Amino acid sequence: MKFLFCFFKRNFPPKRLIVCILSLKSLYCFKRLWIILLLNVIAGHPVSIDYIFKYQEINVKDVSGRLVVACFLLNSLISAASLWAIVQRTKLCLDFSATAYFLHLLASLIYNSAWPSTASWWVLQSSCVTITCVLAEFLCLRSEMKSIPLGMSARVDL
Repeated sequence: MKFLFCFFKRNFPPKRLIVCILSLKSLYCFKRLWIILLLNVIAGHPVSIDYIFKYQEINVKDVSGRLVVACFLLNSLISAASLWAIVQRTKLCLDFSATAYFLHLLASLIYNSAWPSTASWWVLQSSCVTITCVLAEFLCLRSEMKSIPLGMSARVDL
């Protein structure tokens, strides 16, 4: 399982970068699909792929729109944990989170055949990328700080 995780070094091969981006994006979509499925089944609403890619579905006026917003926000929290597990570097969290949401923008453009024109879609996406990036950076920073010894714990016998 370790071969799936990216261990970033100075000579980072492009193949590993592509594998990391694709694994993060697939996890991102898979988690969002399951969250939407779960919340819509609990609420008794029909499940549709439109909830993921259609920008018109994002609103706070009705219950299904609020469920979609909740799914996106919950997915951003879970995506931060995925970033922490896969990327493991604070410096790269912004790059990977922005790339994941940029790929979602491209998928939405293809699905809708139009540019997302609602302000609620843009506010939600920018909020989600911010939550994902900041939380992932926080988690990665905590992990990186654990490996730094702050005190002299080794004894020196003369």
